[in-house]
Amino acid sequence: MAPSDIVLSTARLRLRPFTPEDASFVVALLNSPGWLRYIGDRHVHTDAEARDWLALRIISHYAARGYGFWAVEPLQGGACMGLCGLIWREGLDAPDLGYALLPAHEGQGYAREAAAACLRHGHSVLNMPRILAITDPHNARSAQVLLDIGLQETGTVRLPGGTEDLRLFASLQTTPAILT
Repeated sequence: MAPSDIVLSTARLRLRPFTPEDASFVVALLNSPGWLRYIGDRHVHTDAEARDWLALRIISHYAARGYGFWAVEPLQGGACMGLCGLIWREGLDAPDLGYALLPAHEGQGYAREAAAACLRHGHSVLNMPRILAITDPHNARSAQVLLDIGLQETGTVRLPGGTEDLRLFASLQTTPAILT
């Protein structure tokens, strides 16, 4: 991987654009218990379906917006651990911060570290004055990550086509307590 492929790096992680070669990882992530429980079944079960999902949902966002969800890997190299980044989501009036990790990497602070880096990047590099995040109402761990990096819970939102209200969090560029 060329250094120019890395969008962000932290003390332990690097974030880079997804490529079609990440298809097997995507199949594993989108079918992990946490993804299925809190985000929902995306009906992606083969590498071919994952390549299509990446092209339509992730890679196209880079071209359209200049940012998106990025692959999260250990800083020193190794297999993809998760995704994290910013997307424009229908039904929200500002970019949405999202993240997900494979189960083996949960509970080790990686989501907080990657999310804080993406939040800083959104505010300082992409000049986003406001960044939102949504969580399933039952996903207490994800909500705690958002609170830990300085977002504030502002209510609920139901996305177009959704069937339940999601917890809504917001960050302003002036948020003082963004963790490193």
